[in-house]
Amino acid sequence: MHESGRCPWCGTDPLYVAYHDEEWGVPEWDSRALYEKLMLDGFQAGLSWYTILKKRPAFRATFDGFDPVKIARYGEADVNRLLADAGIVRHRGKIEAAIIAARQWIEIEAGGGFDKFLWDFVDGKPLQNELVWMSDVQAETPLSKEVSKALKARGFKFVGPTIVYAFMQAVGMVNDHLIGCPRHASVAILGESKSTV
Repeated sequence: MHESGRCPWCGTDPLYVAYHDEEWGVPEWDSRALYEKLMLDGFQAGLSWYTILKKRPAFRATFDGFDPVKIARYGEADVNRLLADAGIVRHRGKIEAAIIAARQWIEIEAGGGFDKFLWDFVDGKPLQNELVWMSDVQAETPLSKEVSKALKARGFKFVGPTIVYAFMQAVGMVNDHLIGCPRHASVAILGESKSTV
């Protein structure tokens, strides 16, 4: 446990601490925000989340605020524009995956909602874990494998079980704050505020 009581993974960097204290694990039910987070987790593959967090403002600026409707219309010129932008992770496969995902997002959104598609995996309510040590935190779970498989079936890329579990933790589908962390209880309460989508 961190001396502050926080989950130790956030360290002491102010940016990371703020992310831990204000965002990580907070249930997110907004479809567009869920798309953004899933895409950023995909860009993280092979990198640290801290790297992505530092680049997030540049990502938002260059990806039209992660508006899937706009991104779905991106063509080769946009891919080249993004590949030339040093402020983001310049990886053609990940950029093209974000465009494909935006098109799939539109289909899923029209068919009932991207939020519902994801939250149905946990019956619309965050899973509340009671983890004591960082060694108790899993990298992937049977459920993250199931979500990963469903996303891949819809054409999403960079959504392996480990990436998906990190996403589920971040958007509050699962509360993996350690039980000694001050955020564990407060995030659990937030999860009670909206039990259906």
